Amino acid sequence: MKISEKIAKMLLEIKAVSIKDTSNLFTWVSGIKSPIYCDNRLTMSYPEVRYAIAEGLKEMILEEYPGVEVIAGTATAGIPHAAWVAEKMNLPMIYVRSSAKGHGKKKLIEGKLPKGKKVVLIEDLLSTGGSSMNAVKALQESEAEVLGVAAIFSYNFKKLDELFKKEGVKYKTLTSYHILLPVAVEMGYIQKEELETLKKWSKDPYIFTK
Repeated sequence: MKISEKIAKMLLEIKAVSIKDTSNLFTWVSGIKSPIYCDNRLTMSYPEVRYAIAEGLKEMILEEYPGVEVIAGTATAGIPHAAWVAEKMNLPMIYVRSSAKGHGKKKLIEGKLPKGKKVVLIEDLLSTGGSSMNAVKALQESEAEVLGVAAIFSYNFKKLDELFKKEGVKYKTLTSYHILLPVAVEMGYIQKEELETLKKWSKDPYIFTK
């Protein structure tokens, strides 16, 4: 079994992925109404799952982002995974806040980040990519060289690809929506008749928001 399918299977097994019918949709912070929600924070509570994710991210980084010198995590869900990966790779670790602290030194980036260091940013998941890109830009403004983003899961939105291509930033994920769907059908997690709706939503995530 490929690592992408293995991670998708694990996410389903621990119920990190929830699916609803169109009469009772999830509402994201962005306002998107979705039939599916992936909560990768649950992976923290399962040693075998978090170990597999950390190993997968480490191998991905070694292959896709050679020369990395610092591992960064996004607050808050990316922080534990960044810590585990940094430990495995024996590298310094930092994290990026969603906004600067309102007191003390008012830092946006926590930890030591010397100028010019090559950084890989770790995310728990990628949807439209806006918050991830904000973190990338915060690192770049601190004069870091961002090699790219490594994430556990992506919803495969076209908007994500367009944004990262426009900004010239590379991203890679361990698994994705398109990989997860057939695994979910095989496991009996979703029925084949639900697939069409889920595929349509992936192509147009605002289909239920209009």
